[in-house]
Amino acid sequence: MITIYGSSRENGNTEELAKAVLSGIDTEEVYLRHHTIHPITDMRHDELGFTNQQDDYYDIAKKMAAHDTILFVTPLYWYGMSGLMKNFVDRWSESLRDSTINFKEQMKNKRVYVLVVGGTGASVKALPLIMQFQYIVDFIGSSFSGYIIGEANAPGDIAKDVKAQQQAVVLNQKLKQF
Repeated sequence: MITIYGSSRENGNTEELAKAVLSGIDTEEVYLRHHTIHPITDMRHDELGFTNQQDDYYDIAKKMAAHDTILFVTPLYWYGMSGLMKNFVDRWSESLRDSTINFKEQMKNKRVYVLVVGGTGASVKALPLIMQFQYIVDFIGSSFSGYIIGEANAPGDIAKDVKAQQQAVVLNQKLKQF
């Protein structure tokens, strides 16, 4: 299993909820804030394709492809995924164009889960983000296997979201079965 964190803040509410989900589970953790991933320069239709941006994207993509289960963890920023996460996902276009990688085949049949924490009303306001992840996951041939949306406004507030904490326990038990 691999967990990809999109938060720019260390030990924030999103990561705290992820800790509850991952308690006792062996996972490779990737904190995007510790890596350099440049925004995409769209060259899908260029005859030569994309140029290597000399950043950490491909190393992380290889790690992700090596696991059967992926947990994406992102705060809800302006009703969408964090910029760090978005840059990472946007770069998948490069992998899809590169025939030597065969990205879609590598991602086929993986179990994907999403954990999002946002402010007031997140259970509704994060639903478009959940749908976005579902479309992304469907496109690459993986299985969108579940999600948790937590609500927290100030540091530590995620502990007060009883529903999200209960869902974290349930997901933890489910992930331990793999």
